[in-house]
Amino acid sequence: MTRPSAAPNATGSGASDRFDPGPAATSDQTTEGHHDVPEAGPPHAAGRRGPTVPIPAGPAKHRAPSADDGRFEKVLESLRTQIRDLRFAEGLPGAEEGAELQADVLAQLSDYVLPRVRRPDIPLLIAVAGSTGAGKSTLVNSLVGEQVTTTGVRRPTTNSPVLACNPADVDWFSESHFIPTLPRVRQQGLAMPGKDGMLVLAASEAMPPGVALLDTPDVDSAVAAHHEFASKFLDAADLWVFVTTSTRYADARVWEFLQVARDRDTSLAVVLSRVPRKGRRQLLDHFGAMLEANGLGNATRFAVPETDQISAERFTSNVADPVRDYLADVAGEAEQRDRVSRRTFIGVIDSFAQRVPELARCVEGQIELSRQLETVVDEAYAGAARRIDSGLGDGSLLRGTLLARWHEVAASGELAKTLKMRSKRGRKAKAQQAERGQRVASLERAVRDALEALVVSASERASDEVGEQWRTVSGGGDLAAKALEQPGTGMLTQQIRQEIAEWQREIAEMTAASGATKRSVARFVTFDHDVVALVLIIDLLGYERSQSGGGAHAAETSGPSPQRLLKGLFGAPSLRSMGATARDNLRERIEGLLRRERLPFDTALASAGVPSEDAAVQLYQATYNLEITR
Repeated sequence: MTRPSAAPNATGSGASDRFDPGPAATSDQTTEGHHDVPEAGPPHAAGRRGPTVPIPAGPAKHRAPSADDGRFEKVLESLRTQIRDLRFAEGLPGAEEGAELQADVLAQLSDYVLPRVRRPDIPLLIAVAGSTGAGKSTLVNSLVGEQVTTTGVRRPTTNSPVLACNPADVDWFSESHFIPTLPRVRQQGLAMPGKDGMLVLAASEAMPPGVALLDTPDVDSAVAAHHEFASKFLDAADLWVFVTTSTRYADARVWEFLQVARDRDTSLAVVLSRVPRKGRRQLLDHFGAMLEANGLGNATRFAVPETDQISAERFTSNVADPVRDYLADVAGEAEQRDRVSRRTFIGVIDSFAQRVPELARCVEGQIELSRQLETVVDEAYAGAARRIDSGLGDGSLLRGTLLARWHEVAASGELAKTLKMRSKRGRKAKAQQAERGQRVASLERAVRDALEALVVSASERASDEVGEQWRTVSGGGDLAAKALEQPGTGMLTQQIRQEIAEWQREIAEMTAASGATKRSVARFVTFDHDVVALVLIIDLLGYERSQSGGGAHAAETSGPSPQRLLKGLFGAPSLRSMGATARDNLRERIEGLLRRERLPFDTALASAGVPSEDAAVQLYQATYNLEITR
């Protein structure tokens, strides 16, 4: 789709005719009226001075749409707040792209859009940007009519941006109004190079009120900070004057910036500098064809020939006159100035309809990734819980050491020793009842070791699964490492032992509270509740299934069945109730252990900085509000 020019074409209408290169300057050619550069004087002095002819009467003004500005400003402020408050999880996919887009939109809202909504008399900012060695500083000095910025053979020359404006406007470009986060220094007359990243304000009477020229760092500088500064200032400008050379115009970096101007419908003029006389027409045709192919066919174009007619770091010939005349028209006529500024402003507002949803998609991508990582944790530890629950009841624990210890106790009569006739409960019988046999103690240790091994194995497997799957995501490995390095990890064994000991004590208390319910037994028998709790645990671990299941889990019959012994003491209904209660109690304890084990992963994910669930929705809503308010 073709777009109207930001200003009338320099000459003609064809692609090749759009260039207005001025006279073919050579080292021995001069033009009448340009032998000497006029001395600096007030803007109304005779003779052409910079881009300021003609100068409008009264203060220069241009602004954004004025209808219902108060509401429009509130909508923009709300959008800026939502974008400013966004946080991305660093290192995860989408973070870098989202952060760059966030900074880009936020800077343009703060530095360009909102100031122009709030005030109608903001100076028109013309940013001169382009390639290394394109002669931007020389062009800026020539446009102003006096040297305000330095040039040189060192590349990049412009290590900090230089802004030339009328002394009446210099206050507006102070920290409180124009890109407040950027340090700056005011300097009258010639702006000497400052430190990297410092804006130099060069007040000059040659500049008319209400217009500023900005000499930006090179967009293709080897110093990354330089083209970042260039991008920042271009985002805050009303008009781009983009300068490239006959040897650099095809560089990718040049077209990245020009395509941004195209996508935002920014008011744009393009200057092809250092154009040699030989092959001039072919160069202009090829450059024009590239502009057409990239959707910039209607951009105002100029060509500056190769020349050595430079003195005081500005052209002494009239090679920059077409550019000066163009900017004089833009700066001098209120209607033209408003046309330029409004086009850029509306283009930026229109671009938010794509850029803000694009930012919302980055947010959605991180939210979805967070859900996926959380699902990995959920599934891994749910699987651990299932494996533990299965191992607790299928008899698989009743083998090896635990089964051997049970056989020893069952075959040795230790169980019988715990059951004493009431008639024999003398002092000696009580002492014997208080003593714990070595075999019973060994059985107790074997039970705890088996339960510990089951829970630790399942938990470690879940942790390994989470780490393995998280590492398949870019940045997930660092997140997993962060989780495993948190204080308190590696305490599972100690916590399991404590939980099992407490569980066993609760079972013993439960058997004591229930008592032996069968009257025929209750009248004659008392028993050691700790030992009976062990017997109940053996039954809960699936002893009967291990006896009937065969294969690896089968156990040889040795001694009494724990279930038969327990039924004799408590009766079937009471035994079923105690078994269900003990089983549920153990499950709750294990679930608590697994929750603590997964907590480092949950904490690492929660602290990663993933955007909130409603952040994307709010961005879409803000885009809608902007569209219906503008």
